[in-house]
This record gives sequence, structure tokens and C-alpha cells, in this order.
Amino acid sequence: MLAGIGLVLIAGQLYAVADAKAPGSGPANLAGLPGLFARVAEDPRALTAGALGVGSIAVMALWKHLPARARTVPAPLAAVGTATALTALFGLPVERVEVSGLLGVISPPSADDFGALASAGAIGTVVAITLIASAESLFSAAAVDRLHTGPATHYDKELMAQGAGNAVCGALGALPMTAVIVRSAANVQAGARTKASRVLHGCWLLLFAALVPAVLGLIPLASLAGVLVYSGWKLIPLAEVRRLWRERRGEAVILLVTAVAIVAANMFEGVLVGLLLAIAKSAWETSHVQVHVQPDEGPDDAPLRVVVSGNATFLRLPRILSTLESLPKDRPIELDLLSLRHLDHACHTALVNWAARHNDEKGATRVLLPTA
Repeated sequence: MLAGIGLVLIAGQLYAVADAKAPGSGPANLAGLPGLFARVAEDPRALTAGALGVGSIAVMALWKHLPARARTVPAPLAAVGTATALTALFGLPVERVEVSGLLGVISPPSADDFGALASAGAIGTVVAITLIASAESLFSAAAVDRLHTGPATHYDKELMAQGAGNAVCGALGALPMTAVIVRSAANVQAGARTKASRVLHGCWLLLFAALVPAVLGLIPLASLAGVLVYSGWKLIPLAEVRRLWRERRGEAVILLVTAVAIVAANMFEGVLVGLLLAIAKSAWETSHVQVHVQPDEGPDDAPLRVVVSGNATFLRLPRILSTLESLPKDRPIELDLLSLRHLDHACHTALVNWAARHNDEKGATRVLLPTA
């Protein structure tokens, strides 16, 4: 999921780095990148914005190599501050942050809005947004827990807080909110240690937007986009993908498919695709069974030894029975099930029935079952 979000961030924010508007969907953003690069090469304004964005990325990438005293300032703040100073000093013609008055955007719902809630379509939309936003918040919370070693998320509290926050958003006429991995990852990367960082994050945004909107209006959008591109790159676990490809290729395939599905569709559907693949992989592995008929080196009346190992489930029952049915009907069989890690009820019943049929056909069967 983190890899998919990182790719979505990079593909979308590269347009903002060049002061261009992204096409919208993940595939469209990726398909439009060659045209974006051509525009940057031809348009001086886009080239200037791109230079600010790339410079911001370079500052954040190199910041960790500076002395410890210099690194007391967070790398994103240093990158954005440097780009803002250069933009103001040289009067660079790039897009900047636009901040509107907070009171002007507050629009409480009217009586007609509440009346619309009686329609089946509105109720269906509310339920759909609730389910999808809640799932994305929980996915994001689980992903953030992997980025730090502090206290884990309490999912019930997370959903209750999201519900309370969305009630406030609705009262103010704002869009529904959900947890966002990017801001949480930025907190972790900046050294946040407690849950207070999430609250302070919002407080800083509110204070700057309310008290010093003119300062925010000096920040070039390309620099902020560069910060997001760098954050997206940090979310892609390249080292882990290489390690998984060498050690557990099936897990690497699931990771890559999930990431691509998130880019092609959205985070919710992409994660569902990954979960389905993981379930299918687990079902395949847990149903893997080996049926080994040991070489016949004794006399004709000596028992033929058959060893079944692995996980005997109903998914592999046809293969097991096919091997057993191919054995001589009039030959004693010793069926060794001691090496099985799991034997479900369906397989147990089928093997007992096969042994009974084999005995009826004048072939003695000895079944060795695990004791527990």
C-alpha cells in the first residue's frame, strides 16, 4: 500500500513541480509524463518552477549529510524556506500558494441540504463514503504503525475521532476528511514521537492560515510539490522489494500488483486486490501436499508404503485420491500420514473411506495417523 501511495504521489505531484495541472487518474498521469517533460524543456516558466521543485528535492536528499547542528532544522522546512526566499528575492514567475479567508469558506448546511438526506441516493452515498473513508483510514493507520516504534494505533478511537471530525466538517460545509498517510509519514520522518504531533500538525496549519496568510502566499507550489515527490519516493520500499524478490518471490509479486492496482484505480480497490491475492497465495500454500510412493523393492506380498506430507485439505483431495486409486488393488498398503502438518475433516473422511474400499477389494490397508 505504501509503495502504491508513493507512486501516486510522484505521478501526480510531478505536474505541480512544473506548475502544470495533472490529468487526474493514475494511468493518465503516468501517460502524460512524456508530454510534461517536453513542456518543461520548451517553456521557461515551467523550467523555472521545475528547477525550484528539483532543488527542493535535492536539499532534502542531501540534508542528512550536513553537520548535526544544521540538521536541527527539518529538511522539508529548509527546502521550502530556501525556495521561498529565492522566489521572493528574484521575483520568479511561478505559481504560489493561494490562501482565502477562513470565515469566507464556512458554509453551514441549509434546511434543503438536510431534506436531501431523505433520498435513497444520498443515504447510499453517505454509507459508501463512510465505509471507504473508514477503510482507508484504518489502512493508513496500520501503515503508519510500520514506520515507527512508538505506541500502536487504537483503531476504535481512530474511527470515533474521524466520525467526530466529519460531524464538524459537515457543520462547517467542508468536505469529508480521512486519514492521510503522507502527513503522518512526514511527522514520523520529522522525528515525531507522540500522538500530540498529529494535533499540533493541524494547529500549525490553522495558525498559519488564520494569522499569516500573506506568508503562505509567498511559498511556491513547485517547492511543496517537490516535498511530496520526495515523501512519495521514501514510501517506496525498494530495498525490501529486492530482498523479497530474492527470498520470497510470491510476496514480491503481491507487493508489486497491489502498488500497480492502487495507481490504476484507487487505494481502497488496490488494497482489496492485494488482499485477494494474498488470500489466494495462502490458500495455495496451505493446500500444498506431497504424495510419495516409495520404490517397491520387497516381495509381492510386502506392504507398499505411501507417505503423504504437507497440508491435506479438500483443495488437494482429488490429487491424493487419484494417486491412491492408481495403486494395485490386491496389494497391502501402508498409508503414512505422520508427516502431515494439517489434515482437514474432508480429507480424513475420504482417506478412511478409501482404506475401507481397499480392504473390501482384498488389499489390506494400514493407516498411520498423527497422534494429535
